[in-house]
Amino acid sequence: MKDEAFIRGKVPMTKSEVRAVALSKLELPDGGIAYDVGAGTGSVAVEMALSMKHGHVYAVEEKEEGCELIRQNKERFGLHNLTVVQGRAPEALEGLPAPDRVFIGGSRGELAEILDLVREKNPSARIVANVISLETLAVITRYLQERETEAEVVSIQVARAKKLGAYHLMEGQNPVWLITMEPGKGGKGCCI
Repeated sequence: MKDEAFIRGKVPMTKSEVRAVALSKLELPDGGIAYDVGAGTGSVAVEMALSMKHGHVYAVEEKEEGCELIRQNKERFGLHNLTVVQGRAPEALEGLPAPDRVFIGGSRGELAEILDLVREKNPSARIVANVISLETLAVITRYLQERETEAEVVSIQVARAKKLGAYHLMEGQNPVWLITMEPGKGGKGCCI
């Protein structure tokens, strides 16, 4: 789905190319429960809800401005299977039903705690974490090593054409790592 389809404001949004790969990695079922943690504008949550017509998606966002944008995007797409949860993870996840799929778009420094809570709620949950900083990549690498958990790691670098006079130049976007933790992929070591 194009980025322009969403009401955005000044809240961070997972861009369309990254969303496409993340949604593919999530392998969303038609039913079940999914979380979008650090949901921002709700672009991932909206696409999850559109794919999971018989399931339910919880978009968890700390900032009121983001929650309002998620509500507006929910309304725009007519989604009845999307609930906005205002609060900071992991605490905001505690009262929610156990998830089958989890996308982590932002963790506000609580990534390990969020992963632990999700895995406690459902050890079989498929988790995809969107990582944009080297510091967060170091945190998740350490987490996987300490818990002897394997994960698939994909790095995405997108460039978009930008017109400059009569020419079109490619402008690079920030690289993104998508870390996919699958059920049953524990064991010695980690693939990062």
